[in-house]
Amino acid sequence: MSALASNPAKNRFSTDLAYPSLEVVRLAPEWRGGLQQFFKDLNESGDDVFFSPHPTDVESIRRVAAHDGKDIYYLLIEQGKTVGYGMLRGWDEGYQIPSLGLAIHPSVRGQGLGKMLMGFLHLQAFRRGAEKVRLRVNSTNDKALKLYKGLGYVFEEDPHQVDLLVGFKDLGTE
Repeated sequence: MSALASNPAKNRFSTDLAYPSLEVVRLAPEWRGGLQQFFKDLNESGDDVFFSPHPTDVESIRRVAAHDGKDIYYLLIEQGKTVGYGMLRGWDEGYQIPSLGLAIHPSVRGQGLGKMLMGFLHLQAFRRGAEKVRLRVNSTNDKALKLYKGLGYVFEEDPHQVDLLVGFKDLGTE
């Protein structure tokens, strides 16, 4: 018997299984409270200046959660808590290139969740026939810009707002 087989404890890989599982779920009415808390937390951390995709009052969130059109909204859930919010919009208005929006809860940033949720949204857009996606980002949001550029986004100035950049990603390069 080999030394490895005789001592199974030494054969174990060192992994940290303390991280709870993650789920990406389509936003639905039962998740309204979690999304409201998510936006409250973003507001309290000051991140609402970087991410304000739609009004966040109770009635507006109720409408978004009940949305039944072509645009899609997703939550990233960890142990029942909303830790990410992502969307692809513009299809309802007839645009061919959807606008992507995404935010990760301040308590879980730096763990690759933004990159993971972006990949999921890119795949959803591609599967729906989009050839590219677009997003807008504040020109001072260095962390987001680094992520987006690393994922292949190409930026130009937003002609309507000086402090924003518009990024495009070709989904054929996935």
